Amino acid sequence: MKDKSFWDYDTSVPRNRAPENDSVTRVSKNANSTEIQTLRFIVQEHHARRLHWDFRLELDGVLKSWAVPKGPPIEIGIKRLAVEVEDHPLSYFGFEGTIPAGGYGAGEVKVWDKGFYVLELREPRKYHVLLKGRKLKGDYRLINFKDKNWLIYRVA
Repeated sequence: MKDKSFWDYDTSVPRNRAPENDSVTRVSKNANSTEIQTLRFIVQEHHARRLHWDFRLELDGVLKSWAVPKGPPIEIGIKRLAVEVEDHPLSYFGFEGTIPAGGYGAGEVKVWDKGFYVLELREPRKYHVLLKGRKLKGDYRLINFKDKNWLIYRVA
């Protein structure tokens, strides 16, 4: 079977199901080895107390999560605040519906975008990711600048 490049992946995989035989290749610093992982991301539009978008990266067996008040940027050079929130379980990937009043995050949640990503760099206060979604495509940065406050922006 011929290997697919990252940009050949179908982002229309059914919700709550990992694609079969699909993987994203991340080339390590050592040119003789590659690490194969299936990495997904999702952005959920969340009509809670205040409208925001939940940006989530599948990593370390959880969904690393940030609340983005103005939504993730599509254009190059636009920087947006992303507030780090608690990790969510992988079972939350693809969730759409209503969180009942009185519960944490009460309100309507719908999938705004989803797809695959390549983790290019991971440091304690910095992530470089290549996103391939329906709306978010390209090279993005998440940079921590204070406590739980991060910037998310597209560079290419």
